[in-house]
Amino acid sequence: MHQLQGKLCFLLVFVILHAENGNSFETIHFKSKTAINVQTSAAYDVILRILPPNTAAQFKVSVNPDIGPSHLTTYKFSSDGKIVYITGTSGVAVVWGFHHYLKHYCNCHISWQGSQLDLPSPLPVVSPEVLITSLNQVRYYQNVCTVSYSFVFWNWTRWEQHIDWMALNGINLPLAFTAQESIWQRVYLKMGLTQQDLDEHFAGPAFLAWSRMGNINAWGGPLSSHWHTFQLDLQHRILKRMRSLGMMPVLPTFAGHIPNAITRLFPNASVTRLRNWGHFSDPYCCTYLLDSQDPLFKQIGTAFIKEMIEEYNGTDHVYNGDLFNEMTPSSSDPDYLSAASRGVYDTIAAADSKGVWLMQAWLFTKGTFWTHEAIKAFLGGVPKGKLILLDLQAESQPVYNKTSSFFGQPFIWSMLHNFGGNHGMYGMLDAVNKGPFDAMKYKDSSMIGTGLSPEGIDQNYIIYDFMSDLMWRNKSVDIQKWIKNYSLRRYGSESASQALLLLARSVYNCTDAHEDHCAAIVVKRPTKDMSYQIWYNESDVVASWKAFLKAVDKVKISRLFRYDIVDVTRQVLQDFAYHVYTNIMNGYKTNSYTAVNTYGDMLLELLLDMDRILSSHEDWLLGKWLVAAKLLATNAEEQNLYEFNARNQITLWGPNGEILDYGNKQWGGLLKSYYYDRWKLYIDTLLNCVETKHKFNQTVFNEQSLMLGQAWTKDTTIYPVIPTGDTIEISRQLYSKYETSFKEINRKIRKQHERKP
Repeated sequence: MHQLQGKLCFLLVFVILHAENGNSFETIHFKSKTAINVQTSAAYDVILRILPPNTAAQFKVSVNPDIGPSHLTTYKFSSDGKIVYITGTSGVAVVWGFHHYLKHYCNCHISWQGSQLDLPSPLPVVSPEVLITSLNQVRYYQNVCTVSYSFVFWNWTRWEQHIDWMALNGINLPLAFTAQESIWQRVYLKMGLTQQDLDEHFAGPAFLAWSRMGNINAWGGPLSSHWHTFQLDLQHRILKRMRSLGMMPVLPTFAGHIPNAITRLFPNASVTRLRNWGHFSDPYCCTYLLDSQDPLFKQIGTAFIKEMIEEYNGTDHVYNGDLFNEMTPSSSDPDYLSAASRGVYDTIAAADSKGVWLMQAWLFTKGTFWTHEAIKAFLGGVPKGKLILLDLQAESQPVYNKTSSFFGQPFIWSMLHNFGGNHGMYGMLDAVNKGPFDAMKYKDSSMIGTGLSPEGIDQNYIIYDFMSDLMWRNKSVDIQKWIKNYSLRRYGSESASQALLLLARSVYNCTDAHEDHCAAIVVKRPTKDMSYQIWYNESDVVASWKAFLKAVDKVKISRLFRYDIVDVTRQVLQDFAYHVYTNIMNGYKTNSYTAVNTYGDMLLELLLDMDRILSSHEDWLLGKWLVAAKLLATNAEEQNLYEFNARNQITLWGPNGEILDYGNKQWGGLLKSYYYDRWKLYIDTLLNCVETKHKFNQTVFNEQSLMLGQAWTKDTTIYPVIPTGDTIEISRQLYSKYETSFKEINRKIRKQHERKP
């Protein structure tokens, strides 16, 4: 049994807040029981990991819970130019204040892709001291899918960096889902299930998120004993670090999803076999859901929570579990829905009397089942204040304003932004800039925090930095001014601000219903009638690319600047590919072999050009994803399984392309192999159709494409982990190569707009 130093659990203090309409809800004050000296030391250790020792020595930090309201987060700092003094109500508050000073006084930048830490000397004077108190109790982080799309193959070194990033951005309520299969294994084996039963239940590493939500069984598995051991050790480190900083890690709970073998051991249990999810077939579907009113539900759920509490030396009293995620309940009867939610909460409370249930409100945005009355019945099954709703995609599909602020249950306004960890520039700057503040002003608002909940990270960092920077503010910001400051922080110069402003008014400010699920044709299986989501003026993105290249001589060519050059180059070529595709299809429709061949070659060359620019930067390489997976293995069998998981998730997403291309990535090595081969097959097929005067058969092509994909997922070709070529020079060459084509496209687009009434 692992033992954490001290009882790093949290004291939950409950306060009744009364709304004007007479409703009241019990909300939570998060107060860490971690010793002040431990939090202070943990906060300073973050600073030491970010700055050189001699620079870090200029920062003096302390934790004092009494400098602000007990239920909010407060930090203050001052500087005489030699020493910066930072005090916060928790370790997280101290690090958040440190980051505030670095960003807004030293013009520094810390992101997922790297840092710009050129601190001025002497350090900027801050007098009188700055004091900031958060408007809300919590800053939440993660989506239940992030652990699979982004974190799945991380080691402790990578986790440590990311927990530091959480603290820098004031995150105090992060998910901590690692290793839950290790706990479930213990619980189920004690109940009489066999290891084979569990091997047929747990999905493989890259698909655990959907196994946990009851969407699929076993795909990509089984999990090895070493996997369980490694993940459990990792979870102990994660929890210890989070708690030492004063964070409140959210642990999983039981939502009724059970191994199929439960029906053998408990034939009288009240279970429902759920419908097919994601087109999966047996043996990977269809999972069983145990009725929350069945006594067995509480037996399993309490055993799981108690096992976690014992293993992790305490709990922080908040548990996440999602009932009916992308699944339709078996009944719309209000009593049934109320009983279903009550059963989950009662199970939590039976194991932890202070327990609070955190649930995604994602299910309420899908389909027609969840009417106003159905949602009210479901939420009403839990005492007010004992259920926290995560308004998962509030920037575009808020639920709070359609449910009278979740009928009084506390909620977190969260930005989802990304699906599948896809690449592709996207953002809703205007919506994000006003959304949280509108939610706070909503009549009888029960909002208690803000959050970030992307399905995958390592994309569009500017949007996450923007949202994070709003979390300490009390009003919206001037976006143009913020963008200019972002350029100064990220690159050490405002010279690239014009490039970013062009993106901010186009790809980063979607104002319609488009979502960030990349549907670029280069990463989608070809068909005869492909569409492409464009919510912006493509010429703005081309102009941004040109502006980035123009700024090369005026900024320090850093890893961050090169990353963004790759991104904008990739985006423009991604957009251009659609226009080439339309020319291919026009050639096919007019039976022009020459046109299909000419534009087909152009598209294939474009894919190789995209691969070339992507391969020039260390953060855009397929090889790094595959190597990270293989490094977790202890033998050849594990290595093959982990690599297969890594390859399948980003391509077929299932044995037969059940969720094809949902987790698509634009990585160097991936474009010139998987995507290139698929497009070449398509173009060759079209050429054959034109030549033989046969119609294109999509079904036959899909089968041939699937065979290509299956072969690729089982392949073990080694891809580079070291970049090739000069990013700036390659980008310049590609701009010159395609500049004339871009101008021609813009002329066509302008003519189309002129013809519209």
